[in-house]
Amino acid sequence: MSEQTGQAGPRIDTAVVAVPTDLAPGRTPRRRRSKHRAAWEEPPSVAGQAGKVVVLAVVVLAIVFPLWTVIITSLSTQAETIRAGGLVVVPGELTLGAYTQILSGGIVTRAALVSTGVTAVGTVISTVVSVLAAFGLSRPSSLWHRPILFVFLITMFFGAGMIPTYLLVSSLGLIDSYWALILPGAVSAFNVLILRNFFMGIDQGILDAARIDGAGDWRILGRIVLPMSKAVTAVVALFYGVGYWNAFFNAILYINDNAKWPLQLVLRSYVLQGVTLPGSGVGQVDVASGAVTGLPVQMAVVVLAIVPILLVYPFVQRHFTKGVITGAIKG
Repeated sequence: MSEQTGQAGPRIDTAVVAVPTDLAPGRTPRRRRSKHRAAWEEPPSVAGQAGKVVVLAVVVLAIVFPLWTVIITSLSTQAETIRAGGLVVVPGELTLGAYTQILSGGIVTRAALVSTGVTAVGTVISTVVSVLAAFGLSRPSSLWHRPILFVFLITMFFGAGMIPTYLLVSSLGLIDSYWALILPGAVSAFNVLILRNFFMGIDQGILDAARIDGAGDWRILGRIVLPMSKAVTAVVALFYGVGYWNAFFNAILYINDNAKWPLQLVLRSYVLQGVTLPGSGVGQVDVASGAVTGLPVQMAVVVLAIVPILLVYPFVQRHFTKGVITGAIKG
């Protein structure tokens, strides 16, 4: 009995002495991690904060630096690009000559109008169809909503392929038509599912109260569902708009008349292939120096292609995170 007490005593004394060492007067008590709290809920350390700043600075630099070089090169003279050996980083003599040159030729201006029209019409059609499809699929009482939803899910993993799609577009008489740039990709199953999940998360009691008051499906959609889902609808519209504006592959397949080319296809011809398009007024090769003379023009076309998205995105950005996350987890 005495031996057991003697063996237990030192352990108790050691524990008692160890506790107040962290709480001694004049010393800051150490903040210990709680076993009930996750690691990411702990306050960040100085090293962690510094690491975040460094990573964010590198990411911002990786995004801003290419934009800077493209914009400065588009505003530079041909002599500046020759002196810099390509893209200009440090601005020298600045001019708007490249923009004047491509906009006066006509083909870039026409291509920009084509892209603007296709993007505007296509975004409206795709958003409206996606909202209607998602609302119908979100109602458990809708006709055949489960088989139709299954068909939507299949299209996310399996496609018909390029040749059957081309034959379908050709049989509908859409070759060399602007509708060929809109209808083949008018609806995205992913966007429909995002909208459907959000609609399913709306309180059913609100919809039932509207039905008791005599509201039909169209009034419920227009007066209740859409005002409550502005964020996710704006994000889906942004997805469609960016997709239409950046699309060029459908134009390669279905548009043979270069007067109907969208801006991205003209950009591809200028930048990647180095082709001088008829009526553009842009010379590509300087015979005297042997240097490529179209670099400022190429970068000017790139700037014209990215500026509309940069102007539209800030107005939708505040809805972006909320809309995607809410549409993904609700329901």
